Amino acid sequence: MSERVCNFGPGPAALPLEVLEQTAADIVDFQNSGIGLLEISHRSPEFQGVINSAEALLRELMQIPDNYKVLFLQGGASSQFFMVPMNLLSGGRKATYLNTGTWAKKAIAEARLFGAIDVAFSSEAERFNRVPADSEYAVDPDSEYLYFVSNNTIYGTQFRSFPGTDTMLVSDMSSDILSRPVDVSRFGLIFAGAQKNLGPAGVTVVIIREDLLDRCPDAIPTMLKYRTHADKGSMFNTPPCAAVYVVDKVLQWVKNLGGIEVMQKRNEEKSAIVYGVIDSGDYYRGHAEHGSRSHMNVSFNLPTSELEAKFISEAAAIGLKGLKGHRSIGGCRASIYNAFELEGVNKLAAFMERFAADNPARRIPAV
Repeated sequence: MSERVCNFGPGPAALPLEVLEQTAADIVDFQNSGIGLLEISHRSPEFQGVINSAEALLRELMQIPDNYKVLFLQGGASSQFFMVPMNLLSGGRKATYLNTGTWAKKAIAEARLFGAIDVAFSSEAERFNRVPADSEYAVDPDSEYLYFVSNNTIYGTQFRSFPGTDTMLVSDMSSDILSRPVDVSRFGLIFAGAQKNLGPAGVTVVIIREDLLDRCPDAIPTMLKYRTHADKGSMFNTPPCAAVYVVDKVLQWVKNLGGIEVMQKRNEEKSAIVYGVIDSGDYYRGHAEHGSRSHMNVSFNLPTSELEAKFISEAAAIGLKGLKGHRSIGGCRASIYNAFELEGVNKLAAFMERFAADNPARRIPAV
């Protein structure tokens, strides 16, 4: 087996090694059943045990109230951009959205197909370098919900505290779910693609308050109704069995480490190390404003694009991979989700310091 590298990729992202090793064994022989994980029937008692365990662990870790349903769906988080308004905005209802990045912008475009959408805040003119304070926007009083993306992977911004409003909250938490405690009761709906903090690509978790299941009009296709999946325990059709299995294993890993509070401390420690290097001089410049900095994704630039290319190449050569920034803003990005270990962050920090010393350059003033 090749030596494992430090995977800073934004998603699919690093998974706990022990989860990968257990999965590898179960792919060949699932729980000593003589059948591989990729072969087991979704109707079998073995898989029913897996999906039941995954739901129970998520409920325990996030302290999800009893009047919420947990769904394991397909279609990625992008499908939730239209499923949320399709299910919740029938009859000309309104909603308020906060535009803090690419994924919020895409969700806004989809939501406008189904209801009246008020974009109460946008940081697009500032290249999405921050999230708003509560005082910077007003929620339309007729809105059914306030929609926001809790963590923006591309730009490295994060809501450190959730919006303070009496309006029901709906959030895309794809890239920071399980990274810190969340008062689920403040939300009508939370969704998250698994491939950053929960597991592999292929399954999306939806946490929805039960009363909202009745909002959906009859004319919506069966597979696009939350009620369809809630009534059948996410088993209306064949679920992504292997992906749900890995989610279950990741949730058990989080529990064994001490739960979400421990994850929060780990994540704060890891991100502080990288931001500490960025703030130690003017060689590196973080994209996000200080008060909006993400604990999950650290986006930054070097003095020139040529140095950025060299930085990414030399980092990859010593096993620090996945550091290239998103094409929309360039630069570099270190994604350090729950499963990314402290050792890898320390290696990155040391490399950043060496690279700056070995490649001196004058910082070009920000435009």
